[in-house]
Amino acid sequence: MTKKRKRRKPKLIMKALQEGEAMMAAGNTEAEVFQALEISAATWERWKKQYGGMKSDEAKRLRELEVENQRLKELLAEAELDKKILKMAAEGNF
Repeated sequence: MTKKRKRRKPKLIMKALQEGEAMMAAGNTEAEVFQALEISAATWERWKKQYGGMKSDEAKRLRELEVENQRLKELLAEAELDKKILKMAAEGNF
C-alpha cells in the first residue's frame, strides 16, 4: 500500500525547511529529519533549491506565477489547435 502524496503550500514548506535546519543544527541526522518531516531526500533538496532563502510571501507569489504560467500555456495550446482546425477547414482537408 502506498502513501498518498501530500501537497504542501509554500508557507508550510518554508516552515518545514526552518524546522529541518534547526533539527540538523541540534545534531539530528538527515534521515531522522526527513522521517520527522515525512519527506524524502529528493524532496528536501528540491525544496531547498526552490525555496531556500525566500520569505513566505515570495514563495507564495512564485507558486501563483507558476500556476498562472501553466494556465496561459494551456490557453495558447488551445488557440493553436483552433487555428490549425480553421486552416484545415479553409483548405477543405477535413
